[in-house]
Amino acid sequence: MKRTEQGFFTGERALFGAEDMEIVHSTFADGESPLKESKNLHLVSDMFRWKYPLWYSRHIRMEKCTLFEGARAGIWYTDDIEMIDTVVEAPKNFRRCAGVRLSNVDFPNAAETLWNCRDIAGADVRAKGDYFAMNCENVTFDRLTLVGNYSFDGAKNVVIENSRLLSKDAFWNSENVTVRNSFISGEYLGWNAKNLTLIDCTVESLQGMCYIENLVMKNCRLLNTTLAFEYSTVDAELVGRTDSVYNPAGGKIVADEIGKIIVQEDRIDPAKTEIICRKKQ
Repeated sequence: MKRTEQGFFTGERALFGAEDMEIVHSTFADGESPLKESKNLHLVSDMFRWKYPLWYSRHIRMEKCTLFEGARAGIWYTDDIEMIDTVVEAPKNFRRCAGVRLSNVDFPNAAETLWNCRDIAGADVRAKGDYFAMNCENVTFDRLTLVGNYSFDGAKNVVIENSRLLSKDAFWNSENVTVRNSFISGEYLGWNAKNLTLIDCTVESLQGMCYIENLVMKNCRLLNTTLAFEYSTVDAELVGRTDSVYNPAGGKIVADEIGKIIVQEDRIDPAKTEIICRKKQ
């Protein structure tokens, strides 16, 4: 493998089609698509300052790199990429990629990041921005910290653990999502989802968990959560107080306490949902 150290690259397609290279402590300055159609690269402590650095690339390992704000839309159509101890300041990164592995990565401007990607595994990832991970498939995150609305819209086959999500409209239109041991705060959580499972989670959500087909909640706590479960089929085991439940479509809800149960017989069949409060009202 050829090694390049402290390189300074400018101009469009500076290292177009690069193969079998280790590039260390180098700067990719002005010039679009410097590593387009590259493969088998090991990038260590490199800086990327311009647009589209890694498009149509294969078998990339990045360690301790920095993608500055100018490296927008930086990694598209790239497969088998591992990113470790890296800061991605640029938005719109990772589009239509497959085989993405992230470890200790910061996305301070994560708007429209991880769109239409598949086979993603992340650990110790921190992201801030709207529309994170839209339409992604086969996703796992451990210790994800996300601040940004409309996350995981349309995502399928997702497992998130030990995480903190501050995200309005999270998991809309999603399918087969499981979240464990996590905190979620955001209005309208999970609308139009199918097979959403929350285990050992704390949730704060105005009108959360509505219009869901097959919602499962195990040992979850709902804080400041009102008008929950509208038109959802539910199997929920809740601890603590739930402020209000509104027109569930069917299933079973078991809670320590429910402040208000709203059932409108002209809209749903009350007999289809069993609601049990452990503490007498």
